Amino acid sequence: MNLKDIQNLIKFVARSGANEVKLEMEDIKITIRTGDNHGKTDTTIIQQLPSMGAIQPQAMVQPQAEAVVEKATEAADDTESKYLTIKSPIIGTFYRKSAPDKPAFVEVGDNIKDGDVLCVIEAMKLFNEIESEVSGKIVKVLVDDASPVEFDQPLFLVDPS
Repeated sequence: MNLKDIQNLIKFVARSGANEVKLEMEDIKITIRTGDNHGKTDTTIIQQLPSMGAIQPQAMVQPQAEAVVEKATEAADDTESKYLTIKSPIIGTFYRKSAPDKPAFVEVGDNIKDGDVLCVIEAMKLFNEIESEVSGKIVKVLVDDASPVEFDQPLFLVDPS
């Protein structure tokens, strides 16, 4: 696993809203912890396990990786402060369309109102329509289509104005 792979993993975890992710491979162990927005910072711990292959120095990898998470988190905090966040009410698989050949329920820039269907989340072979509880304009879709989502994970950013 190279530095670029680690940075991409950190970016993915920062966007996903997960509190902690641990990854152990034969020669490396990575723990990424994200705190809440009450003064805690994101922490990335990368341990190089002993192996016969080439070893990257831990001190060189960790500061660069943490900087990427901090920049991503700061940008997200600035953006999210003026927008409403629509979160997942259940655990499951997020789909933007009702079927592969159908258009997406909403796109960035669409105006929505209370009760509009935004997406579906499949949980245990049941497709649950997720309806908006707010009115506004879709600013950003925070989850990729066909991705697993957790309870209370942010799905959309909405500009209420």
